[in-house]
Amino acid sequence: MELTPEERRRIYEEEKARIEAREQLEEEKRRITPEATINLSPNITGVLCYLGIWVTGIIFFILEQKNKWIRFHAAQSIVVFGGLGIALGILHWIPFIGWFFTVVIWIIGVILWIILMSRAYNGERYKLPLAGDIAEMLVGIKINIPTQPQPPPATESKEAPRAPPPPPTTPPPAIIDIDEKIDKKVETFFKEKRTGRITVSAFAIAWSIILLVVFNFLHQYIAYYTYNAATKTWAWESFFTSDINQWLPIFNTALAISIIGYVVLIVASNNIIRESIHIIINGFGLASVITLLVVFPFDFDVIPNVTAAGWTTLGVRVFLAFLAVCFGIALLVRIIKLLINIIKSSVKLSDSA
Repeated sequence: MELTPEERRRIYEEEKARIEAREQLEEEKRRITPEATINLSPNITGVLCYLGIWVTGIIFFILEQKNKWIRFHAAQSIVVFGGLGIALGILHWIPFIGWFFTVVIWIIGVILWIILMSRAYNGERYKLPLAGDIAEMLVGIKINIPTQPQPPPATESKEAPRAPPPPPTTPPPAIIDIDEKIDKKVETFFKEKRTGRITVSAFAIAWSIILLVVFNFLHQYIAYYTYNAATKTWAWESFFTSDINQWLPIFNTALAISIIGYVVLIVASNNIIRESIHIIINGFGLASVITLLVVFPFDFDVIPNVTAAGWTTLGVRVFLAFLAVCFGIALLVRIIKLLINIIKSSVKLSDSA
């Protein structure tokens, strides 16, 4: 069946609009991702924008002046984690309810931290609601897929209709389906070794930071709480004694070593280096747990029920002993793996020689 002139014209206009939309999208992408000022891969720089939360966000927002993709991630890091930091600062002064929401915000922040680093490493300009809009305003970019213009309505004319120009002989390329691309990357996320390494390290770093904050600033609130109905107030007696100050230095050192070690593990690919770092982390972790077991800065006698207090003391001691055994086994396994990797490297060197 032969097409009428109006149908041919409509098809031509639609095809032309698709080509123009594709070209405009590609031009927009080229415009916002020029060469970077910082001599690093953009996806690595994007991860670093989030790694140190708003601090590295500010650093890269100032240092990077060319690549707007990197500047967007830096700006979003500032907005997201700067806003969460302000919220935490306010909630810290609100008793009970504020402390509860502080923990909630910490959990949300850690989840966002991991997601944003993963998406940045995958090369995606992942935009959070509101925060992403503010970041776009700060950077001055926004990717929009233009809509296809509608052909002008056909008007009646007394003159004979002119034959429309012939439609393109080759079909135009399809517009990139960004959602489909993201879905495919999510499906293969944990199949990528390096991405999985970043995820594990990010969780370990986040957990270390949480422990650092809790035991240095909030340990007094790990306590036995009682409610006075007459005065309608809460009172608490902390489970920790002043002996915790003997344990905190080695605990803080172990956490600092853990954070630094897992940051290095994100980029380290050599097996010998990786196993050595794990040995150091597990060694300090074992020392921290053994010190806590020896010092035992706990006083569960604040629990009115004597039986419950006794069982709690026993349970904590058993748990710490079990934790020390786990660290010891992990340390032994890492040492064995390190020796195996050293032997393999020696064999490869001798074979190549």
